[in-house]
Amino acid sequence: MTYRQAEQKGEQVLQQAGIMDAKIDAWLLLEMVAHIDRGFYFMHSDEEIDEEILTEYERVIEKRAEHVPLQYITGEQEFMGMTFKVNSNVLIPRQDTETLVEEALKLVQPQMDILDLCTGSGCILLSILKNAPLANGTGSDISKQALLVAKDNARLHDLEAEWIRSNLFDNISGKFDMIVSNPPYIAQAEIPLLMPEVQQFEPLNALDGGADGLDFYRKIVSEAANYLKENGYLLFEIGYDQGAAVKQLLMENGYIDVSVVKDLAGNDRVVKGRMSADSET
Repeated sequence: MTYRQAEQKGEQVLQQAGIMDAKIDAWLLLEMVAHIDRGFYFMHSDEEIDEEILTEYERVIEKRAEHVPLQYITGEQEFMGMTFKVNSNVLIPRQDTETLVEEALKLVQPQMDILDLCTGSGCILLSILKNAPLANGTGSDISKQALLVAKDNARLHDLEAEWIRSNLFDNISGKFDMIVSNPPYIAQAEIPLLMPEVQQFEPLNALDGGADGLDFYRKIVSEAANYLKENGYLLFEIGYDQGAAVKQLLMENGYIDVSVVKDLAGNDRVVKGRMSADSET
């Protein structure tokens, strides 16, 4: 079988399995297992593919046909112009989340202390630190396995951060200039409606936001004042329909300059606010 025939067969298998981007995924998986680029493919597409490479290609195509996310097969995902390692212990970084990083970077000053709650792969915190190298970062997650991924990503990008295993603020001490978080925010009833790649393979504890999707926002907002310095910032990623509710939560808890920021698709994506001196406890 030639490279071209292998890719075409891979695309056909993925199409039959209902994979939306079958052609793109078939190529990316061939690129990964054969260690080739487009230039090589165009020059050698009608040459015989090595049997070991073909066997491995068929294996990963079958995994993708089972709706295992492409990123869990390749082991990486691009985010904020950086490559992050990912596996099934962490959510796959998404472009929507870049809005949270961009909003944080508008506010970060040198020597600021930043806490990233529910850090997962560490992509949010590490992207901030990459672009604001004089800031100090702490990432926390309830999952030991997620923190191992975050630490790997810190080493990959030669970035320093402190990593703490914690259920939200349970093991957190000290105060911070900024708290950022992309917490679980999918309402329980909506989880079965998600794409198979998400509901079957991404970690449920990083998705489930309770009955209305707002459980983690309530918990974080109610406690964050104890961990923020005066005039400290709190920034959340939110679901597209949660802007008004999360904004109200911040305002009810004494935050000022509260606003909702849209992502590139025009959906509400970030809620941010500043803790007034009066609300610090």
